[in-house]
Amino acid sequence: MHFVNAKGILSASNGMNLYRGCTHGCIYCDSRSLCYQIKHDFEDIEVKQNAPALLEDALRRKRKRCMIGTGSMCDPYMHCEEEVQLTRRCLEIIHRYGFGVAIQTKSNRILRDLDLLSAIHQKARCVVQMTLTTHDERLCRMLEPNVSTTHERYQALKQFQAAGIPTVVWLSPILPFINDTRENVQGILDYCVDADVKGIICFQFGVTLREGDREYFYQALDRYFPGVKQKYIQRYGLSYECTSDRQAELMDLFIHTCQQHGILYHPDDVFAYLHEFPDKSEGEQLSMF
Repeated sequence: MHFVNAKGILSASNGMNLYRGCTHGCIYCDSRSLCYQIKHDFEDIEVKQNAPALLEDALRRKRKRCMIGTGSMCDPYMHCEEEVQLTRRCLEIIHRYGFGVAIQTKSNRILRDLDLLSAIHQKARCVVQMTLTTHDERLCRMLEPNVSTTHERYQALKQFQAAGIPTVVWLSPILPFINDTRENVQGILDYCVDADVKGIICFQFGVTLREGDREYFYQALDRYFPGVKQKYIQRYGLSYECTSDRQAELMDLFIHTCQQHGILYHPDDVFAYLHEFPDKSEGEQLSMF
């Protein structure tokens, strides 16, 4: 890893990425795409060492509290977080200033911060998001080799359920010809129901591929699934969206399960849920507690 000083930390929609790059090794990772202009080796993590100072300055200036998001482009609980603890330090600042957090990860390292996330939820609001793609543990280890398995993530969801912290699952990507089966999706949905997740985000059943990401993905297909790359090339060419031929069947299963168990599934509804913040009076001034 290497350290840099960032110019800013919060986006216009109050999201932040504390790192750039990733060591989880997921074979389909969109963040490898060249359009994101990561100039260093993807596994050589860029650490925004001044992120806590930037975040504190940004929160101090805000007139109204809101939800702060993290994890959309870079997982906040990669291996380096054990040493650097940028995520932990930023959560402490979010808690100190009374803001909420919507945090997304694939790692059960997030349980290290269960105490702090609980404190944030008691004071303001916290929503934990987990990405689940592959119910079969052996296959999961091939697709997502350096991160917590799906069952380990499910167990983390259960711990947040017990702690009273709401959760949302990202059901994506689902890889055509690999894990786009009814059995796989049903297994993930069963985990979601048992963990009482509040919402599931699923735009479609498939995967997106573009330059940088596609090449890495195809190398992995040749290594683990001989012949499947040729199926992708024949079926999708250079398309960005590679939608499963089982899209209709799997979407029916997804919607039916969510409706049956009262789980939010329209993306707009889930995103609205993630951004909800407890009502505060218009004139309330922020202060440190």
